[in-house]
Amino acid sequence: MKRLTVSTALLTSLALGLAPALAACSGERPVAPSDGAAATAGASPVRGGRLVYGLGADAAGFNPVTDQFAAVSYSMAGTIIETLVGVTASGGWKPVLAESLTPSRNADEWTVKVRPGIAFSTGEPLDGKTVMANLEAQKASPLTSSVFTPVGSFELVDPMTVKVKLTGPWVAFPYHLASQIGMVVPPSSLADPEAASRRPVGTGPFVFKEYTPGSRMVVARNPSYWRKGLPYLDEVEFRVLPDTQTRAQTLEAGGIDAMGTTRDDDIVKFGALKDAYTVKRASGMSVPEYMFMLNTAAPPFDDLRLRRALAHATDRAAVIATLRGGLTEEADGPWSKDSGWYAPGGDYPAYDLEKAKALVGQVEAEKGQVSFEVITPPDPNTMQGIELAQDMWRKAGVEVRIRQVDQADLVNRAVTGDFQATVWTQFSSADPDGEYVWMHQNYARPVGSVALNFSRLKDLRLSQALDTGRSNPQDDVRKQAYATVQQRLRELVPYVFVDHLSTGAVIARTGVGGIGEHLLPDGDRGVPLTGAPIPYHPFSQVWVGGR
Repeated sequence: MKRLTVSTALLTSLALGLAPALAACSGERPVAPSDGAAATAGASPVRGGRLVYGLGADAAGFNPVTDQFAAVSYSMAGTIIETLVGVTASGGWKPVLAESLTPSRNADEWTVKVRPGIAFSTGEPLDGKTVMANLEAQKASPLTSSVFTPVGSFELVDPMTVKVKLTGPWVAFPYHLASQIGMVVPPSSLADPEAASRRPVGTGPFVFKEYTPGSRMVVARNPSYWRKGLPYLDEVEFRVLPDTQTRAQTLEAGGIDAMGTTRDDDIVKFGALKDAYTVKRASGMSVPEYMFMLNTAAPPFDDLRLRRALAHATDRAAVIATLRGGLTEEADGPWSKDSGWYAPGGDYPAYDLEKAKALVGQVEAEKGQVSFEVITPPDPNTMQGIELAQDMWRKAGVEVRIRQVDQADLVNRAVTGDFQATVWTQFSSADPDGEYVWMHQNYARPVGSVALNFSRLKDLRLSQALDTGRSNPQDDVRKQAYATVQQRLRELVPYVFVDHLSTGAVIARTGVGGIGEHLLPDGDRGVPLTGAPIPYHPFSQVWVGGR
């Protein structure tokens, strides 16, 4: 097959957590205690001070129009650049930089009114013209243009109001403005994207101070921040510590005040030390799913029997006990039971080795010996999960080869269909519509072509349900539509789901308050932790108390 080179930036338009990497450690572990009770609970926020926060990677840049954003990007850039919309703890959306978002009768137009009296840290005013320029730049960007496929045009209604004209109804449109495509930068940043990538500017609670690539970023309080009384901190230093053990050891030694992690070891260890640390774990729609993604458009997984055989041969409970210390829940679809969108039932293949063997036998009788290759990044923790699955699948009579490739090559292969199976982590959008392009048949392309529907599954019922969920404003109709999505995924098995990766957590010393407890401008509680596999959160209402 002729290989295509695809920028990984193309893939970050709707969701975080696409990168197929996670922390998984072997060995028996005790059951983790419940999240530590914060010593700062009930205490009043303290103004001033400095927070040192450990991140597992550096950002690819800080320009939301041109740079690939991951969870670490939102952590750093999100202190400076704000979004038009925020997501509530109950799963709804509320305006942030927008004062209001109003749909037309059938939601094929959205009127965005900009909140007055806000300026960027450069002194440039936030107005409708600037918001429209940002949206136009996002629509034109190769990085994020796929999100705006349903957008026809923009119209400046008055100095503070922008009308977004769509090609059809889109009831969940505001949720997308809570992500990278809804981040607003000043005209000067749009005019100089390279400078914006290195020195971000926004309306947010902090301003850029310094940055050393691969090492650290420091932001300082914005004295002119439009939300009075915020932020509490004087400074935040983000320290890049890629090794998970080193990050945990640095927290123990007092070198950092808080960190993100996916390791169950960290959750168990620090969770038991309730007087010294707090542990905040991701939940609901913020939790991604760990799975094996199958290429349904190429042999051998163009045969549904073999896809179902692989699922029957996968002992999800054994994976969770071996690699997660029993901390996660089995997954049979893209949404967990506590998400509000979960629909029980369906036909997902339960662990049954005899059924797996029988299905493999049927395929072999027609096509000969069954074998395939699974690709994975060269990460020791990820390899443990791959090798465990390999052993399970071999017991069902399938010959499995493992090929290690670097992450950029793995993503390229997924986009162009140059794979049979791969380990994958995905599906943490705030609303199910955020998964539209990854599942809809309109985004499936022939092998060798660029496609955002990586499994290349084409199913009319699944796609019609996604269309209904996107276009119908009635909650009960949307829930039924996404129940159909789950049913079809369970029947057709483009993904061998394993578990909901709820080990994504933020661990902090007890002197740190406000993590995951922020309020939106109207006083509603914001979603505590967002993103995957390591979650992020706002910093405007984080504070540091007694040491």
